[in-house]
Amino acid sequence: MSFEEEWAAERSAAAHRVGMRLNQLSPGPGSGNGGADLWVDRSHLGAIGHAAFQLHGRLLKDGNHARTDTSEAATGLSGNGFRTGSAMATVQETWASQLGTLLSACAHISNHLDHSARAHAKDDEEIRTALSVSKISEYFK
Repeated sequence: MSFEEEWAAERSAAAHRVGMRLNQLSPGPGSGNGGADLWVDRSHLGAIGHAAFQLHGRLLKDGNHARTDTSEAATGLSGNGFRTGSAMATVQETWASQLGTLLSACAHISNHLDHSARAHAKDDEEIRTALSVSKISEYFK
């Protein structure tokens, strides 16, 4: 499967998993009927975080597979007086820099979503506890 075919398949699958509504209020939670203002489906966060984690793993493995050969070719070409060698070295350095940026972004997304899910769960538990304590304290008045 070519990159273009794989990319088209992933975009199509993502369009079915994620929906966006602009300039309207969804009929679900937070619709102005006294429901929650913020609603997050943890399975969506988990799926996005997992996809970022998997992409990070694939990039880490596959992103550098041509690094050694490219560097050797650049050195060999430069050593024989070809200007293409320095251009190839520049391409390799740019690729390495952009790969590092992309790896960092994937790690950040994955870690942030894991942290967000844990933080929201902790916040929910603190609110639940505070509400139950406030109910008990009503009986002591």
